[in-house]
Amino acid sequence: MSSQTSSHKPRVAVVFGGRSSEHAISVVTAGAVLRAIDREKYDVLPIGITTDGRWALTADDPERMAITDRRLPSVAELAESTEGGVVLPVDPSNREVVYTEPGAVPKALGEVDVVFPVLHGPYGEDGTLQGLLELSGVPYVGSGVLASAVGQDKDYMKRVFTSFGLPVGPYEVIRPREWEKDPAAARKKIVDFAAEHGWPLFVKPARAGSSMGISKVDDLAGLDEAIEEARRHDPKILVESLLSGREIECGVLEFEDGPRASVPAEIPPVTAHDFYDFEAKYIDSAAGIVPAPLTDEQTAKIQELAVAAFEAASCEGLVRADFFLQDNGEFVINEINTLPGFTPISMYPRMWQESGVSYPELIDRLLQAALQRSTGLR
Repeated sequence: MSSQTSSHKPRVAVVFGGRSSEHAISVVTAGAVLRAIDREKYDVLPIGITTDGRWALTADDPERMAITDRRLPSVAELAESTEGGVVLPVDPSNREVVYTEPGAVPKALGEVDVVFPVLHGPYGEDGTLQGLLELSGVPYVGSGVLASAVGQDKDYMKRVFTSFGLPVGPYEVIRPREWEKDPAAARKKIVDFAAEHGWPLFVKPARAGSSMGISKVDDLAGLDEAIEEARRHDPKILVESLLSGREIECGVLEFEDGPRASVPAEIPPVTAHDFYDFEAKYIDSAAGIVPAPLTDEQTAKIQELAVAAFEAASCEGLVRADFFLQDNGEFVINEINTLPGFTPISMYPRMWQESGVSYPELIDRLLQAALQRSTGLR
């Protein structure tokens, strides 16, 4: 970490956008973080990654980063140049960020003390950006390479949870080579799974979020279209059986004495949508119930499971853990998000708000924890 004096404010690079299908939601999240971050305490450098992977210097303009009239924002609209790029040196002894444009002398943008990545999905939330920052020796908010990768890949996430004795629902995985080698055999694998566990099924990309590419399939007639839609986002797909029950979420935040769980929230049945899909989450703003109407015993149990999931995947900083409370009274963990939706109306900040941690305080706590954490093996 660069030396800090009493007059030095830590410089935060808020990195957002990215190459995944969740690009727009990342921009929305970044706008909320930029709006709430304490400018008396931190200097801020917004860096957007375009959908083709260019690191762009962007306007520090949260108002242009919101969903307006159902229109999703993008980094391309915010970039100060269509060609200029931001370069982060892969050198632990040098934190100087440089801006370059074709035919112009590179411009130094100063050192960065900590990165707040608000990228969702592949090429950002999955350990790739975290690996770059480890090589650069720059501290960052959130989980490291392994936990980020496990948290992104729902196949290995479930395998890790199972190995730690955490309850997961029935699922099947179709890997890219299986589909390329013999699509008919791969399809039969899903049909056999349906015969054992019943319809409907959920067919989803194994490594995507924000409910992108997920289809609820009621019978064989809709299966091929669902597989095609999932594979449009990821060549590796996951098939899950329907778990009847209530959708309950819980936030985990790392404190000085270790991870703690927030009050849980409930995602009520979405009447205008077949399930809690992208439109329900972000466009129509389905309202979660915070805190969830649970018994004290149920609340304690889900908080225990959320922290256990955080520890099982070796997470750091923050996690949102999503569960089903089944009709038999048992909890099943669906997934974790190592960089969950982070706007003030997102479930993770709302759960912590109800638990006594305000949105600006949440951002500050995550940045301070990152500044105190070393890169490398820990």
